[in-house]
Amino acid sequence: MKAVGYLQAGTAEQLQDIELPTPIPKNREVLVAVKAVSVNPVDCKIRTRVSPEQGQYKILGWDAVGEVIDVGPDVEHFKVGDQVWYAGDLTKAGTNAEFHVVDERIISLKPQNLSFAEAAALPLTAITAWEMLFDRLQVQQHDHPHESILIIGGAGGVGSMAIQLLKAKTQLQVIATASRAETQAWVKQLGADIVLDHRQSLVEQLQVQNITAPRYVFSTTHTGSYLSQIAELIAPQGQFGLIDDPEQLDINLFKRKSISVHWEFMFTRSMFQTPDMTAQSHLLQQVAQLIETGKIKTTLNQVVGSINAENIRQAHHAIESEQTQGKLVLEGF
Repeated sequence: MKAVGYLQAGTAEQLQDIELPTPIPKNREVLVAVKAVSVNPVDCKIRTRVSPEQGQYKILGWDAVGEVIDVGPDVEHFKVGDQVWYAGDLTKAGTNAEFHVVDERIISLKPQNLSFAEAAALPLTAITAWEMLFDRLQVQQHDHPHESILIIGGAGGVGSMAIQLLKAKTQLQVIATASRAETQAWVKQLGADIVLDHRQSLVEQLQVQNITAPRYVFSTTHTGSYLSQIAELIAPQGQFGLIDDPEQLDINLFKRKSISVHWEFMFTRSMFQTPDMTAQSHLLQQVAQLIETGKIKTTLNQVVGSINAENIRQAHHAIESEQTQGKLVLEGF
């Protein structure tokens, strides 16, 4: 089968087109003929930090949409011909390949009203946003029509999904940050009630808005740069969540306000085979229903081209520029 991989961690130029044997599904795995994939910041992080074993290729890619063409002996919920979407398992080979094996507990049927490319933009960011909002911060357990949440990095993949999920499932006032005219317009289109420029003081901008301090803050990027501002602007006894990798995280800043701190890493359930691993399948089903009823739309920004090394390199460069809006997708081989 065709695939894209690398032999040594480094720049995007390490990625190359390769041929590998088609994998065979085992136990609860299904074999998927990959139709479309998207590229996420985690792809770039792994590429720069993780080398495969000597002489082996590392295959990146986690978001995928495709058709089931074979199933393992213990598969219960999927069959050949099903069109599925998922975000994969960080401990297994990635989705930048013609065929991919994945555990049935972390996949679901794709939304019927989206194309393969439109659907491929969503799984990883949808899972990340959902788990942070509803599993970590648990915003769905409360009814706060007069309270708010601040999303730092609202125009990125995760931020774009978080805004939509909040508008679809909660009454929280959504405050999002974006710095450029086009990204500010994007987050407003997705449903943000207030948009702040993260290049300026967030504290001062919120003061001008004359609203109550946000009970929740969800930081998707550059958390280390905003930490002191977050500690100042968040409401006492509020909740703070992050997904990026700040070099230092001094949570002593949150002590006097009794702020709880939450990490979200969407690969935790699959990585540790947690008892609630099937929660990712269930939440993807719920996201698909929200999409099919028109409450959430795809965050696809651009189809870069077919799935090959040259186009994946281009997508990696774009993500590393930190100027992307929504998601970059590759479709077909």
